[in-house]
Amino acid sequence: MDNLNDQDKIKDKKETSKKTSEEEEISEKQLTVEEKLKNTEDKLLRSLAELENQRNRFEKEIKEAIDFGGFNFARENLAILDNLQRAHASIKNDPDLKNSKDLYKFLKNIEIIEKDLLSIFKKNKIEKIDSLNKKFDPNFHQAMTEIKDEEKESGTIVQEIQPGYMFGNRLLRPSLVAVSKKSVKKDEK
Repeated sequence: MDNLNDQDKIKDKKETSKKTSEEEEISEKQLTVEEKLKNTEDKLLRSLAELENQRNRFEKEIKEAIDFGGFNFARENLAILDNLQRAHASIKNDPDLKNSKDLYKFLKNIEIIEKDLLSIFKKNKIEKIDSLNKKFDPNFHQAMTEIKDEEKESGTIVQEIQPGYMFGNRLLRPSLVAVSKKSVKKDEK
């Protein structure tokens, strides 16, 4: 009988052990399901964040396209203004045309066209850079030459060769300028 009891005890231990291992497997499966759920939730949150970032990037690109879509068009139109101003100066200084009675009317018409063009530029956020007598700034100016000038501080713009323009807060074209410099005395060398 003892033998039977021992066998029953062993059998009971095996069954208890079996139940415990089955319960552990079930709890492990539950943990893995919970972990899978957590991983899936994490992936979903990352995907949503990535979509939000992409949407923000697209909105920014669209805004820039609207704000600066005419950037190249504006830059090319500066050539029209430059040519108009050169024509005005050339005609005004031409010795053969100076004696013409119609010269004044013609120059007035060119000036009207120039004012209209500048007005259109202003409406479209194209502004001339004020350079004369300002400190040289390589972000807005391009130095073409240096001029000796004892009266002005070194690095001051004394002549504007070609005006520069801004398109909103972007540089459309730098001002081409002449910058002052002090003459170097032999004693200082």
